[in-house]
Parts: sequence; structure tokens; C-alpha cells
Amino acid sequence: GIVCIFRWGFPGINRHIFLRFLMRDVQPIRIEIKEGLFPRRILYMEIRGQGSIPLTRTDENLTPREIEQKAAELAYFLRVPIEVF
Repeated sequence: GIVCIFRWGFPGINRHIFLRFLMRDVQPIRIEIKEGLFPRRILYMEIRGQGSIPLTRTDENLTPREIEQKAAELAYFLRVPIEVF
């Protein structure tokens, strides 16, 4: 199968961001957690040969339960593991 990710970027020439890659190239779904004064929880999709693609906005303040739920649903659908950093 093929995974397609589309999003609107910043206004200008490259406003449309469209990524396409094979499902077999999707490696783990990664949750990055930074605690402290300004905690951040970001969900990434690791793609073989392309690195990490962030799936949540950096200003999106998801609870630990919400980020785990999103990661679990996506990992189950894509049949890949989850890694937490």
C-alpha cells in the first residue's frame, strides 16, 4: 500500500505539502516527550530513507492519554511498533 500525507504549508510557492511513500517503508511510530516548565509531546512517523515526519503540531498540548491513543491507533493500522523517547 501507499501512505499519503497532505497538509497546507505557509503561504507562498510551496504552500501544498504532499508526501507519498510505501507502507513497507514506515518504521515505528515515535512519541517524543519533553517534560518540564513547557512540556511537549510530539508524535512522529519514521520513514526509511526520509527520517521522521512530525504528525502533531508543536503547539498542540495533548495529554499523555491522547497522544498514546493516537499513536496506538496509527501503529495498529500501519502494523508497526511504537517507540517512546
